[in-house]
Amino acid sequence: MTTWMHPEIGDWEARGRRVAASGPTLGDVDVFVVDAPARTSEELEPLVVVHGFPTSSFDFAHLVDQLSDRRRVVLVDLPGFGLSDKPDAPYRVAGSADAVASVCDQLGLRRFALLSHDMGDTVVGELLARQLDGDWDVDVTRRVVTNGSIYIEMAHLTDGQLMLLSMPDERAARGPGPELLAASLVATLAPAHADVDMSAHAELQCHLGGDRLLPRIIRYIEERRADEARFTGAIEAHPSDLHVVWGPEDPIAVAAMADRLVAARPDATLTWIEGAGHYPQLEEPRSYLEALRAAIG
Repeated sequence: MTTWMHPEIGDWEARGRRVAASGPTLGDVDVFVVDAPARTSEELEPLVVVHGFPTSSFDFAHLVDQLSDRRRVVLVDLPGFGLSDKPDAPYRVAGSADAVASVCDQLGLRRFALLSHDMGDTVVGELLARQLDGDWDVDVTRRVVTNGSIYIEMAHLTDGQLMLLSMPDERAARGPGPELLAASLVATLAPAHADVDMSAHAELQCHLGGDRLLPRIIRYIEERRADEARFTGAIEAHPSDLHVVWGPEDPIAVAAMADRLVAARPDATLTWIEGAGHYPQLEEPRSYLEALRAAIG
């Protein structure tokens, strides 16, 4: 059993289980899944949550009990992240989408809403494209998109991201370690929230040497450049209700991205989480939860 430095990780690990996921671009990988049942009544459709880079489903651990009040909530650690397997292999958006689709299939999820953040927006874009193409037989009812570089030419990539992208697509000899990784995560928050503790998020990524895989798992940015029409096109075009919940002080996925998405999809709603940066769910959790409830119940 792993001895964690951060006390909340063990409790989160105990809430989930490992699921054997597979797919044509994934192979066979065990992924960590938290499947939280509805606490009072199951009057709302289930919610599937897809996290971003370089963190994990733990980004939403503090909100699960509130989100699962009237619905089932399923959270997945993508391959290479958090408590999932971290093989030394190429990582692709399609493989991450395979993992989410495999989990949904095994849990019997056929009709559900989607909540995504950061890289998770891109993974959901691939899933929506498959559904539009008739290759994913599910009913996506509603969606919430949060702070992700869905228009990559508008993104202000950090020096750390650019350094990782300049490295070969292979496991690094050394990773940054939890302290440096936590500091880089704090740098993406709004200045007023520089005291938010990101150490658990960094520790989870460093688990099993995951920080050494950062040059591999960041390649989704290159795929965004090549296939943005597919990913963002599906985010814009999918007929399910679209809700955009965004931290306007994000130094990477800047506020103008949210404006552009809503301009492309005028029926969408846009809620700013004032005072928040790249992780509004951690910086302003109460406001973020209120925005989610207003959007999808």
